[in-house]
Parts: sequence; structure tokens; C-alpha cells
Amino acid sequence: EVQLQASGGGLVQAGGSLRLSCAASGFTFADYAIGWFRQAPGKVREGVTSIDVIDGTTYYRNSVKGRFTISSDNAKNTVYLQMNSLNPDDTAVYYCGALRRRYRTTLPTNRVHYWGKGTLVTVSS
Repeated sequence: EVQLQASGGGLVQAGGSLRLSCAASGFTFADYAIGWFRQAPGKVREGVTSIDVIDGTTYYRNSVKGRFTISSDNAKNTVYLQMNSLNPDDTAVYYCGALRRRYRTTLPTNRVHYWGKGTLVTVSS
């Protein structure tokens, strides 16, 4: 059974930090890039960042560059998202997804092969 288990969300004040985890199982982790996506209330789901788990190449959308860091532990089939300097605009349900590497810099949601259940991040002002 394919699973992507996202965890680590919570309530944090503006300026604070959170670390999300995405644990993958049931598929060949190395065959995919792993992305983090988010969906704010009333908005469409958007790609935030991705990592090629083979060579570690990363991609970030402009609004999170310098604040968010994605990393992977291939021995654990787990991807992490360290989020610093959070602001209320970062409030959303965060999802991890597995997609083919050629999509890792565009992060189209309709090209995600496997989705995890989301984890809610709420940033208070």
C-alpha cells in the first residue's frame, strides 16, 4: 500500500518555526521527486518546494526562498520541510506528493502520482 504520511503541523506565532515530515512507503522512493504543496482556505493548491531524492537538487517558490528548507533522509524514505520566519500567509494545509522529476520545478498538482494526507499549519499574527 502506497503511503505518504505528512506530520508536524501546528499553531505557531508569526516569526516562528515548524518542521514538517513526510514518510513514504509502498513505492520506490528513488523513482520520484518529492514535493510539498499547500492549500490555503479558499485558494487552489500550490507547489511550494521539491527535492530530487537522488541528487538532492531542490526547488523553491519565490515566496519561501530563504525561509524554507527541504531535505531528505533516503535511509528513512522521509522528506523534511523546515519552515522558519513563518507569517500568516503561510497558513494552509500542507501536503507532500511524489511526482516525476521533470515536474519538480513546475509542481503541477495534476502530475502528482501519490498524495499524502495534509497537515495543518496555522500562523497567528
